[in-house]
Amino acid sequence: MSTSVPDPKQAAVLALLQLNPVALELGELFAAAGHDLALVGGSVRDALLGRLGDDLDFTTDARPEEIMRLVRPWGEAVWDVGIAFGTVGVQKDGLKLEITTYRSEAYDRESRKPVVDFGDSLEGDLVRRDFTVNAMAVQLPSMQFVDPHQGFEDLARKVLRTPGTPQDSFGDDPLRMLRAARFAAQLGFTVAPEVEAAMRSMAGRLSIVSAERVQAEFSKLLLSADPRRGLGLLVGTALADQFLPELPKLRLEIDEHHRHKDVYEHTLIVVEQAIELEDDGPDLVLRMAALLHDIGKPRTRRFEPGGGVSFHHHELVGAKMTRKRLRELKYSKDFVDDVSRLVELHLRFHGYGDGEWTDSAVRRYVRDAGPLLGRLHKLTRSDCTTRNRRRAAALAASYDELEVRIARLQEQEKLDAIRPDLDGNEVMELLGIGPGPVIGRAYRFLLELRLDEGPLGHDRAVSELREWWARQPESAQAAPGPTPSES
Repeated sequence: MSTSVPDPKQAAVLALLQLNPVALELGELFAAAGHDLALVGGSVRDALLGRLGDDLDFTTDARPEEIMRLVRPWGEAVWDVGIAFGTVGVQKDGLKLEITTYRSEAYDRESRKPVVDFGDSLEGDLVRRDFTVNAMAVQLPSMQFVDPHQGFEDLARKVLRTPGTPQDSFGDDPLRMLRAARFAAQLGFTVAPEVEAAMRSMAGRLSIVSAERVQAEFSKLLLSADPRRGLGLLVGTALADQFLPELPKLRLEIDEHHRHKDVYEHTLIVVEQAIELEDDGPDLVLRMAALLHDIGKPRTRRFEPGGGVSFHHHELVGAKMTRKRLRELKYSKDFVDDVSRLVELHLRFHGYGDGEWTDSAVRRYVRDAGPLLGRLHKLTRSDCTTRNRRRAAALAASYDELEVRIARLQEQEKLDAIRPDLDGNEVMELLGIGPGPVIGRAYRFLLELRLDEGPLGHDRAVSELREWWARQPESAQAAPGPTPSES
């Protein structure tokens, strides 16, 4: 079934397609072989939104083996990693094209993998798609616009509906519920009431979807233009309970300063403020740390005499919880390490008080943050959500001062590469011993001294090491060696 499109939108689609003549060329290639081909899904949606990119999606009646036969001599590169699901990838003139056989797919009640059946019609392919705004197509090379489910009208209204019933759509692939929240955050769309109701009633079905697929979709949501909108949907429909239960639990907790109705609201504000501080595009590590920085509060809440509430050591508890949750979602080791470290350190600045930190404390702050220092600066600033302007200004000024001190010390001492004044080989030579745990203890002693007092110089470092060694029980069993300059 085809529907007419208002002239301005039709003209936009045609103009954008003609900017990518590869699409028309591919359509002619398939037509010459007796096959249908259509630009489909997100590519058509984005074309109508004026943001057609370099990754284009097509659908066809040709089976995967026939797609391979047609595109091998035509494309610059061809890959078949998705061929089990009917998808062949092609690179041509800087474009990445994915061509998929008409299909339908569904999960059974127990499986974590979809069962794919190939279809025979474009209309049958479109009805299986997740949302009406993704169920539009442009047939090639005829340029006929196909919209059997009024996706164009929904796109204009910025509403997410499903081509069939939401229950059928989410039953086919439960990840679509999470995708609805992602599209709401990414495109600023509203989820239709019946779709949201189905998300709420079917949230438990998300449990059959693999952690890797959930992780990928959730990351896209966090990297979107408005994560708060998507996060609100996840919590409101209980989808978050399925893979990030720590987030909805924050709604039950009052924060220690009573600045907000609950820690959940505070957390959403911190995420928004962290995004405002990004200076080089969306930063998933920073956004995830902002989202999870207070998840240790529910476990550490204590009611104090006089009506106060405390969350002592919630940053340490939260760091452990963060590590466990992100591992379960199959994030990379480096990502898990970075986010959990930021959660652990996010309160460190509040020990700075009115600026009475010693140089030693500043060095340790830099050392402990390591390459995450820039992100820690942003997370710490974002964590200030007080409505008291005087207090907010005082906190900002205090952190400004800390950053100035860090910059000054970095210039003087090269803090980014803090090392003891003697290396391991020099320590072994001075103490007259070989490799072993004693060398590690000596190294840590010298490093702590370096952090406390700054650069010591070679001679003083040697003297301090000898005094330390004289206090160790092992020193009686080994004669000190000569200084490096004597050997």
